[in-house]
Amino acid sequence: MRSWNLVATCAFGLESLTARELQNLGYETKSENGLVRFTGDDTAIARANLWLRTAERVFVELASFEARTFEELFQGTTDIAWENILPKDATFPVVGKSVKSTLHSVPACQSITKKAIVERLSRFHHQQTFEETGATYKVEVSLLKDVATIRLDTSGSGLHRRGYRLLNATAPLRETLAAALVLLSRWDAHRPFIDPMCGSGTIAIEAALYGLRRAPGLLRDFDAEFWPTIHAKVFDDARMEAKDLARDVPLNIIASDIDNDVLELTRRHINFAELGDTITVRRADARKLEPEDEYGCIISNPPYGERLMSVEETERLYKEIGRRFRQLPTWSVFILTSDPHFERLYGAKADKRRKLYNGRIETQLYQYLGPLPPRHDKGKTLSDS
Repeated sequence: MRSWNLVATCAFGLESLTARELQNLGYETKSENGLVRFTGDDTAIARANLWLRTAERVFVELASFEARTFEELFQGTTDIAWENILPKDATFPVVGKSVKSTLHSVPACQSITKKAIVERLSRFHHQQTFEETGATYKVEVSLLKDVATIRLDTSGSGLHRRGYRLLNATAPLRETLAAALVLLSRWDAHRPFIDPMCGSGTIAIEAALYGLRRAPGLLRDFDAEFWPTIHAKVFDDARMEAKDLARDVPLNIIASDIDNDVLELTRRHINFAELGDTITVRRADARKLEPEDEYGCIISNPPYGERLMSVEETERLYKEIGRRFRQLPTWSVFILTSDPHFERLYGAKADKRRKLYNGRIETQLYQYLGPLPPRHDKGKTLSDS
């Protein structure tokens, strides 16, 4: 089985989380802006796609070289042994991007890259055209400061597409970012969890998947599992491993909202995620939140005043939830918003802040850290049990 140079891409600010996930899978990592590098065989491709909660895609990196001219891009691409990578009938669309490079025309770079691949395959197979009726091997040509990088996308659709959010919602939070909020909170299955403005339920669902140790990619497929160059048993074994590692533990997760329509959407997404009655869905006003438990974790992505509510309505909401949540000193609170005045409106300075990107919107995760639950009689905290 071949060893690959692999890249997991992620949103800016999530590199450390994605690296930690890969390290937990047993891989050594090296982080750069927006990506994490690691090496592994075909099994690593399958496991990374199935398990990564915060990554957007997993790529095989084939080559990186200087390309200030189309000729250099063409030659660098033809130097890759495509005949050992692509089957004769492979479908190989080319996508691209260019940042601060002399070759700034992305369509032209895509065309040159495609032409170079065909040229290399033509030399090997002694034919000029290829029908492209087989498995999809999406090629990415990326130019950054005159350096071209050629990669193969193993994921297909982005890894945020778990397979459970089949219905549209207004201003949805991407699943990968929702999972990142859960990981950053250090929440675990033994603690009560509430998203009091749950929208379509993504944060609560990602918390449940994490609490049950369920691989987020189990409900979908990936381009690489249809590659004839990767044995089908590789993905079958990775899925079996993931199912064996899942655990059946009780969870105390509540997804609440004031809007009945979005709660119905939440219920349907929970059903699509095959989570049964793991999450309690209820209609409630976040401004009047009354948790039944003394200790717990609140994570929420309230409106920003950009699409769902006016700025004035949003500011009033922040003031009102601040008054209520500050009366819950034993709960940890994590709020994601783009409002730079959130702390003033909420009425308290956060213990920690972390810059994250919700799509193209720059946001801050405001973290208000409550105390740890009291220790058990035997000297163990709940996190030890």
